[in-house]
Amino acid sequence: MFNRNKGTDTHTMELDQLQDVCLVYLREVMAADPAHDITHVQRVVQNTIQLTQKENANAAVSVPAAWLHDCVSVAKDSPLRKQASKLAAEEAIRFLKSVNYPPGLLTQIYHAIEAHSFSANIPTETLEARIVQDADRLEAVGAIGIARCFLTGGSMGTPLYEPTDPFAQNRDLDDRSYTLDHFYCKLLGLVDTMKTEAGKAEAVKRTDYIKAFLQQLRSEIGLSP
Repeated sequence: MFNRNKGTDTHTMELDQLQDVCLVYLREVMAADPAHDITHVQRVVQNTIQLTQKENANAAVSVPAAWLHDCVSVAKDSPLRKQASKLAAEEAIRFLKSVNYPPGLLTQIYHAIEAHSFSANIPTETLEARIVQDADRLEAVGAIGIARCFLTGGSMGTPLYEPTDPFAQNRDLDDRSYTLDHFYCKLLGLVDTMKTEAGKAEAVKRTDYIKAFLQQLRSEIGLSP
């Protein structure tokens, strides 16, 4: 399907073709997870394209990795969770081979997918891997991050907050029991894990939005600032 010529115009053509085949494939294989659905993937791709342009990286590596980073779904409470990105990388390479994607790019794509995961904790060794990781983590901050956090909490049956101490001022944080705790266990700290300058700048803006939301929530619950 894909032309093996490595020119820039050909890469543009390849990525246009890749979008079409990936959308068909992902609609067949993605699990029914409202926080990791096809719109999540499309936003990660959008983030990846923007960061790739700003960081002058190789879109022929970063963009397919973004499209396929969640092609294998593993529940957050599964014992296989830390292996999810490795499983996705393996399946992504199988798929890309099946559509004749240029083989010289597959090793870098594999690494970008495997290293994107927060729970896998794999060092990012290429700029493209850092971009895909940042693009995915941007999905966990800002307005989208807030929405996805509550989607996940709702799908797992987790209460919004602990009623006697919503912001864990006198108890240990426990995001397995209370959705609000997840903002303090993980989401607010993601800005410090960003690997690219462009990703960090966007994460700062989105984290400020979360902080403003939490202040508003505190007020609506009836707590002092």
